[in-house]
Amino acid sequence: MKTNPVIECLLDHRSIRKFTEEEPTDEVLETIVRAGQQAPFASQTYSVLLSRKRETNPFKAPLSFTVCVDSYKFERIMEERGWEFYMNDLSFLFLSIQDASLMAENMIIAGRSLGLGSCLLGAAMGRADKIAEAFNLPPRVFPLVGLVMGYPDEDPPPRPRYPMEYTLFEDEYPRCAGKTVREAIKVMDEGYLAQDYYSSRNAKIPLTRGREETYTFKNYSWTEHICRKLGQWSPDPKMLLEQLEKRGFHITKSRE
Repeated sequence: MKTNPVIECLLDHRSIRKFTEEEPTDEVLETIVRAGQQAPFASQTYSVLLSRKRETNPFKAPLSFTVCVDSYKFERIMEERGWEFYMNDLSFLFLSIQDASLMAENMIIAGRSLGLGSCLLGAAMGRADKIAEAFNLPPRVFPLVGLVMGYPDEDPPPRPRYPMEYTLFEDEYPRCAGKTVREAIKVMDEGYLAQDYYSSRNAKIPLTRGREETYTFKNYSWTEHICRKLGQWSPDPKMLLEQLEKRGFHITKSRE
């Protein structure tokens, strides 16, 4: 592979959950957010919420961002120009999730380049109503993902990723099976086991639905962990649909 400082910054990414007492300056904060804004976008239908309250921020991080899908402020632009919102909310959300996700990633890279570490938090969607109350959000703003950031007080290794053969498919998507799947499992699981990732955190998702526990921390690793999430959690979309409805997004309704 070729390398340069940007590539090295990207390949060296790791999630940080312990932070020093040093506070990022306003100049650093502005740089991170401005770099986030410069990500590719469809319509910039996002906003970023910020908390500097360490005592209540996840992991007591000095900066806690929530990147939101934001239709509200663009609808104000539409009003100024004599338009009414007509696009269905499902299509709008897919486009805006792209915008918000790209901004969050740019913020992570910018922070890393300035010596900060970060961790994405996926629980914001399920707490959208509580976040909306805390920040007094107007309708049509939906918290998508959390992002904590600060100067690292730990130095974990980068986590494993799938082999290139399980990620990049040229010309035709293969039917993944057999040796290819087993090799992807091996790379991920052996990588996490070598770092004692789950045993050091005592992190094992309990089994439900009558499954018997057969794993110990000697063989419990990433693929089993993620399989337990996707194989047991949230079979009903009701909760997320309710959160979206509370924020003014109606997925199953057409515009009149």
